[in-house]
Amino acid sequence: MKAFIVDRYGKKGGARIGEMPDPQLREDDVLVQVHAAGVNPLDSKIADGEFKLILPYRLPLILGNDFAGVVVRAGSRVRRFKPGDEVYARPDADRIGAFAQFIAIKEDSLAIKPKELTMEEAASIPLVGLTAWQALIEKANLKRGQKVLIHAGSGGVGTFAIQLAKHVGATVATTTSAANLDWVKALGADIVIDYTRDDFTTILRDYDVV
Repeated sequence: MKAFIVDRYGKKGGARIGEMPDPQLREDDVLVQVHAAGVNPLDSKIADGEFKLILPYRLPLILGNDFAGVVVRAGSRVRRFKPGDEVYARPDADRIGAFAQFIAIKEDSLAIKPKELTMEEAASIPLVGLTAWQALIEKANLKRGQKVLIHAGSGGVGTFAIQLAKHVGATVATTTSAANLDWVKALGADIVIDYTRDDFTTILRDYDVV
């Protein structure tokens, strides 16, 4: 299969498009034909070698941390997915590889793609969506009526986190540049601070979550 491969770590390259073996399917894996993949800062950091001490990948490595596609085959122990299902996912950190024609992923790491989303839209969600969910819901236990400050509100995680926090019922403050003030307001932010002009520490008080 064709894939985007990192042969060696470093900012000067070692990344290329080339041929790699098709993924091997385990009993609890689903083989997915990738239709779209999200591109994240995490991918460039991995390629630069910034995570090699905590994520010791074997090179050559296929990059890509979220994707959407169609199920091609299911392992013998898979029960929730069948060929033809449209799915999306963030693969486990030790099994990334969305920048390829196919990827094998654990059944538990996969979800059915919402019908109203295109493949490209769905592929943009898993990594930032899970980051926002785990931070706000699982770790911070954000509740209705609480106040949360979300830095970099116009970024990938920030745009998702603003909407999630508003869905929960929290009051949302966020920082962004002047060019994105209207954008984050449209996402639901209650207080928007232009970090190029104002210091959030002099404006906000008594926030439950940052």
